[in-house]
Amino acid sequence: MIVGLTGGIGSGKTTVAHFFVELGVPVYNSDEEAKQLMVASKHVKKAIIELLGKKAYKGKKLNKKYISAQIFNDVSLLEKMNEIVHPAVKKDFLAWAKRQKAPYVIQETALIFENSKQDFYDFVILVTAPLSTRIERVIQRDGSSKNDVLNRLQNQLDDKEKIPLSDYVLENIELSKTRLKVEEIHKALLDNS
Repeated sequence: MIVGLTGGIGSGKTTVAHFFVELGVPVYNSDEEAKQLMVASKHVKKAIIELLGKKAYKGKKLNKKYISAQIFNDVSLLEKMNEIVHPAVKKDFLAWAKRQKAPYVIQETALIFENSKQDFYDFVILVTAPLSTRIERVIQRDGSSKNDVLNRLQNQLDDKEKIPLSDYVLENIELSKTRLKVEEIHKALLDNS
């Protein structure tokens, strides 16, 4: 069974994913794996350089600030970047999922609903948090400016639009409550597997 774990930037998807890992659930972090593929896959790297130029890389590493500045201020570049990275991540995820020996696996990914990918999953878990909390978290985590965070938020649907499309909604404000909700969802998923 394949479960999607999603939520807007700063909602705490990764924190929730760690709680599932603690329960023995295999979790695939799409953002981290995408960054790996953008460096390790010759095909992906070549396509990114064709799209954004050689400045997209500093030596063998991604130039994340440069890439973010390009794609989050230009919708067509963002779409083209997604057309390069998303198919590579999907292929990698499916190969990874086949190797797992668990009743279900989770793919942690930010843009399930924005990319109309919800039908790919057996269940979707949405992580939410108040907007002000999310902005604060991202500024602290990345050292981003408030403006940068707001620009990135423009590429994501509002939680109000995502909630009716989700199977489970988990509000991530207080960690102890979040952990309990994760355990509750885990039990429900095991019952459905």
